[in-house]
Amino acid sequence: MLRVGIIGGTGYVGGELLRLLCVHPKAEVTVVTSRSHAGKPVDAMHPNLKGLLDLKFEDVDPSAIAHKCDLVFTAVPHGAAMNVVPGLVDAGLKVIDMSADYRLPADVFESVYNKKHADPRPTVYGLPELHAEEVKNATVVGNPGCYPTGAILTAAPLVAAGVVDRIVFDSKSGISGSGQEPSETTHYPNVAENVRPYNITTHRHKSEIDQELRALNNKVKIHFTPHVIPSVRGILTTAHAFINKPLTDDQVRAIYNEFYAGKPFIRMSKPTLANVRGSNFCDIAFEIEKGTDRIVIVSAIDNMVKGSAGEAIQNMNIMYGFDERTGIWMSGLPP
Repeated sequence: MLRVGIIGGTGYVGGELLRLLCVHPKAEVTVVTSRSHAGKPVDAMHPNLKGLLDLKFEDVDPSAIAHKCDLVFTAVPHGAAMNVVPGLVDAGLKVIDMSADYRLPADVFESVYNKKHADPRPTVYGLPELHAEEVKNATVVGNPGCYPTGAILTAAPLVAAGVVDRIVFDSKSGISGSGQEPSETTHYPNVAENVRPYNITTHRHKSEIDQELRALNNKVKIHFTPHVIPSVRGILTTAHAFINKPLTDDQVRAIYNEFYAGKPFIRMSKPTLANVRGSNFCDIAFEIEKGTDRIVIVSAIDNMVKGSAGEAIQNMNIMYGFDERTGIWMSGLPP
């Protein structure tokens, strides 16, 4: 049984990791840390887990948990993981970081997040549909952001095929994507019956989208605008892709089917948030605008699962040679 620890287990991400891991047949959560809630039962913060997980939060030095774990998820704020991960790696552990600290090269991280990087080691960007082979042998995996997961998966096949010159991403996210701490963006009166664009041309996640799509084709131009919608979970991404040669429906479908062959969590299916809620699936559909150079591709993911904890467990499965569906092969929760 794989022994798993979670550093920073009180937030939405930590709770979702716990929810999924407590029924994983090949992994056991052995330690969950929290400085402010040390000694309290985990289900005091996550009452949905009552009766499923008999653990208390611990306040211990990360390197001191090495004898309890084989792998650790670091679910801490941006800029904190880089101070924790070196000790974990030195103690012989593998790490999947849920923050932004290991998603980008150190110089790009410093520019985007305006923080000095304390641990500029090479890592693997943990998008399994693109990097499964690298993930297999990784020591530190930077789990992708939720917006980039949806956006990259939406457009990657067309970008890799070299048929796209420019893409405009319009993404709409439930409020859980902003984390557990309330803010002006997530305050109920500001969100209910409303749609709020924010960081309209400057969202930090664009750096990940640029990194991954330009690695497939460095000439593609990318634009990204996020919105918050009155939903708890889910991201619906609409990509307006401008192509450089005429394509038929059959040709586009073949591009997607070939690119995602053997990728179990990609479904060419009508995207709705309800159909993926609670699941690790990414549903994708497209439509060619007749008489123009535009293809519209739409995807749906659950930002807390495929956009966060589920994708992290998918990476864990790949790292340890499990079937990547293990513990996360479940349907969405409509209606």
